[in-house]
Amino acid sequence: MMKKNWIYTSVLVLSSFVALYSCKKDNNNSGDTSQVSMHLTDAPSSIYDHVYIDIQQVEVTMSGSSAVTLTPIRPGVYDILHFRNGLDTLLMRASIPAGTVSQIRLILGTNNSVVVAGTSYPLSTPSAQESGVKLNLNQTFAANGSYDVWIDFDAAKSINLTGSNTYKLKPVIRAYSAATNGSVKGHILPLTSMSIVYAIDGADTFAAIPDNADGFFKINGMASGSYTLMVQPGVAGLAVYSQTNVSVTYGTIFDLGTITLHP
Repeated sequence: MMKKNWIYTSVLVLSSFVALYSCKKDNNNSGDTSQVSMHLTDAPSSIYDHVYIDIQQVEVTMSGSSAVTLTPIRPGVYDILHFRNGLDTLLMRASIPAGTVSQIRLILGTNNSVVVAGTSYPLSTPSAQESGVKLNLNQTFAANGSYDVWIDFDAAKSINLTGSNTYKLKPVIRAYSAATNGSVKGHILPLTSMSIVYAIDGADTFAAIPDNADGFFKINGMASGSYTLMVQPGVAGLAVYSQTNVSVTYGTIFDLGTITLHP
């Protein structure tokens, strides 16, 4: 039987459940449950070719109730680098008891790996996380509510290369909802610039890697605020692009249009 590692999502996962945009009546009209859809997405990484995460179950514990174990639509291995620039995949949709959430955790299998420069390496989990790191959460799912939550792995920050040349998984995860989702998008030219786009607001930094085919990029899950956008080319001969006062607001997409990098 596959040994499972118990990885707890960031406290941001449950904080994003507070105020979501959609409240629909449950067909069973019981008033005892909430509908929750969880979507998997990824903050990009230029370091890895692939990051394969083995997602087996999601467990939610409500205050005063036993844990509810939920199975993804497709339990198994996901290449999280496929879900960037606004792309995601529906991980699961389920009814859970309404009420206050005390704990949520993502349950991973052992078939995790990372591909670097064409070579695949096992992705191990530190023993401290195998025993679990508990997070006490105090948020509420309203009865008859319908909620969408995006679980966003940060691939670059979630993988550590140790001195023994092994890769360890220490998930850095954030989450956002439609009500707490600010976005920016645009295109970067030339297509050969190998750029990374950064959006910076104080200590908060978001990143995107433009698509090689058309230069498109999109960053989701940004808090409302005024950001500095920086485009860092990955090839010599092109200057760094910077734009200040990029205003991001929840529920809207700031379209930056086409940004052309010059020498």
